[in-house]
Amino acid sequence: MRNIYIASLLLSFVMFSGCSKDFLKKYDKRIIGTWTITDVKRFGIGGNTDNVPFRDGTFTFHEGGTLTYVNSANATYQGSWDIVKKTIGDETVQSLQVTAIDFTAQQVLTEYYDDINFTGTDHFKANIISGLHTYVTHFRR
Repeated sequence: MRNIYIASLLLSFVMFSGCSKDFLKKYDKRIIGTWTITDVKRFGIGGNTDNVPFRDGTFTFHEGGTLTYVNSANATYQGSWDIVKKTIGDETVQSLQVTAIDFTAQQVLTEYYDDINFTGTDHFKANIISGLHTYVTHFRR
């Protein structure tokens, strides 16, 4: 019996030491870094992805809630981000508020993602729920 306990303890240690501990971090820490929008999908009735302010480009989320966004036309925006944890009924969701400003063109882009989910260390999905349709934005490192 003792051998089984030692073997399972050793196996657990080997498995956890080889895996990323990213899933243990808070969302505020996991989002830090550079992320590229790879896809925006629409589900449901109505709506158009042309109405989504962030359809392409790269975000760099910095500690302290600041960000840099560069779109596909190579325009650079500076701004802020904030993740808020909310409980809705029995479910806990993480929402993301993003605001980016291009001071040269004097353009402001802002989006509220109702729910974000990390599906790995290098991928997360952000959902915008709008009436009868939902937009899902995929971010990758």
